[in-house]
Amino acid sequence: MKPICLVIGAGAGIGGTVAAKFSSEGYHSYLCRRTNQKGLERLISNIENKGGSASGSLINVIEENSLEQLIDDIEKNLGPIEVIVYNLGAQTGMKSLNQTSHKEFEWGWKIASLGLFRVAKVLFPLMEKREKGTLLVTSATAAMRGNANQHSHSSAMGARKMLCQTLNAEFSSKGIHTAHIIIDGAVDAPDTLGKILGPELFQKLRESKGMEMDGLLLPEKIAETYYHLSQQHRSAWTHEIDLRAYSDPAWWNSVTMLED
Repeated sequence: MKPICLVIGAGAGIGGTVAAKFSSEGYHSYLCRRTNQKGLERLISNIENKGGSASGSLINVIEENSLEQLIDDIEKNLGPIEVIVYNLGAQTGMKSLNQTSHKEFEWGWKIASLGLFRVAKVLFPLMEKREKGTLLVTSATAAMRGNANQHSHSSAMGARKMLCQTLNAEFSSKGIHTAHIIIDGAVDAPDTLGKILGPELFQKLRESKGMEMDGLLLPEKIAETYYHLSQQHRSAWTHEIDLRAYSDPAWWNSVTMLED
């Protein structure tokens, strides 16, 4: 039986690429995303065409009991989840306080923090019994610095960071490794940055900063870090790490309007 890697938030950028990496290393990757059944099927087919093992489904993560049922079904029908990647974004765009609705603010919290809490609530007791398990949590610059016009996103990601710390404080001694991964820059990903900017601006950014210039974070290289984190020995676990392109200043040295 192959070990299971569950990726929640498996788009064509970080999530789908991380799933492909784990499959190439002998895992069965289960991919979940909120929308786009064809996109999901395409990611699964790409993995299988390269000899990997994968399956997946769409999920409404805000719906009551959806995450809990997903994990229960995988554990019963596929096997124990060894690694879970929580890769759901909570970006709602750059909006002033007046433009940010109560519903929008609450949505960000439900995706970024409550969803992660629900996953840990149902899966960590199972991992604790097995005395092993890894939770890899994708985060953003907004978890470290509250920029103007990011009221929902920054507060949601800040909560995600603190939740990762509390999970580590309680469960690292019980064999569960939680890593908070700060993506401190723009990712060369059509499903995220491409949708935020639109295809024309996204392509211009790739031509001016990315591609052979390596000024955008490459999902394939990010995936290598995720896999490395999952294989670390417990005597030297990484609990928080930030990734950025070589040409970008770190989050503590700059203020940028382009957040992942």
